[in-house]
Amino acid sequence: MQDFAAIDFETANGRRSSVCSVGVVVVRGGQIVDRFYSLIRPVPNYYTYWTTEVHGLTRDDTDGQPEFPEVWEQIKDRIAGLPLVAHNRPFDESCLKAVFAEYGMEYPGYEFHCTLAASRRCLDLPSHQLHISAAACGYDMENHHHALADAEACAAIALKIL
Repeated sequence: MQDFAAIDFETANGRRSSVCSVGVVVVRGGQIVDRFYSLIRPVPNYYTYWTTEVHGLTRDDTDGQPEFPEVWEQIKDRIAGLPLVAHNRPFDESCLKAVFAEYGMEYPGYEFHCTLAASRRCLDLPSHQLHISAAACGYDMENHHHALADAEACAAIALKIL
């Protein structure tokens, strides 16, 4: 796969619609050509202790940030016509569908691929967590659970094994 957009969401709480950050890495011809990151004011707008422990974001970080539809306006043309790739596709795809539904937006039916499933098929590793799979593909990941860093790691895995 040489043309795709790797995408990663972080959520504020247990609701999939509560996306609080997004990272997108656009790959064309096997090269990263664009990167995008944004904080998002989540819906519903509260953070659980556990989600903050994972990614470090709090309501103070996102209260003044745009809502999802405004952020998606900045993303949709970047990814137009490209398949989406995520590490643990069921999570990120369900977040995208949930936040589209939350705002009454028509979901465009994006084609999604999963680097976690591909890693399990292709790489003999003790664990297929994002940072471990990325390292096996030659990508030294820093800042795990930052949406853009996670999208970059996902792109590196996709370029190696998809």
